[in-house]
Amino acid sequence: MSVSPSPITVDIWSDLICPFCWIGKRHFEQALEGFAGKHQVTVRHHAFRLGPDAPVAPVGQMLQQKYGLTAAQAEQNQAHVEQMAAAAGLNMTLAGTFYGDTLKAHRLVKFAQDKGLGAQAVERLYRAYFAETQSLFDEATLVALAVEIGLDAAETEAFLKTDRYADTVQEEQEFITLRGVQGVPFFVINDRYAVSGAQPVAGFTQVLNRAWDDLPPEVKAGPACDDGVCAV
Repeated sequence: MSVSPSPITVDIWSDLICPFCWIGKRHFEQALEGFAGKHQVTVRHHAFRLGPDAPVAPVGQMLQQKYGLTAAQAEQNQAHVEQMAAAAGLNMTLAGTFYGDTLKAHRLVKFAQDKGLGAQAVERLYRAYFAETQSLFDEATLVALAVEIGLDAAETEAFLKTDRYADTVQEEQEFITLRGVQGVPFFVINDRYAVSGAQPVAGFTQVLNRAWDDLPPEVKAGPACDDGVCAV
């Protein structure tokens, strides 16, 4: 992975159709908002596909087949996750969502990252999928969402017809799975502290504070102005 200029780096592995990933992301953001060193944190998003090569199918159907649930049990499962999301301040509707290989959506995030719009792409795709029941498996939808965050429609459409960044997506997943990680979300802070799953806000706060305590005082202070003079 590339070197970050910030003293604290948070690497996040997630899938764009994983409800706990969006919930975990929001819990982390809430913890970061109250963190003393929040302006000295770099966040990097990495791809993780829960269903490589999986055909597109209704999420409810996938839950029944994968976990042996009845239709009613699958609905209860989804309702519970929606309640967790609501507690985090997220509007999530899982009925009508689809499961499948998110390679194309992850490639789009990489494309957006090259344009300085990676964070916007991740959040927009989450909201489109979970709050608006839009498909992340449809190229026209992905192009429309890309335009909303500031990407060019024609350039994005042409990009999606290639396999650019497919290797990058695969490499990012292999990097973490080779270290024993099989599920997401997964957070790594400064290559030292790991947080698995959609932990509560307090859990992220604790780890951020640990990483902050590891830093020397001069790093924590950061750039400053003294008596009207700012050193550049």
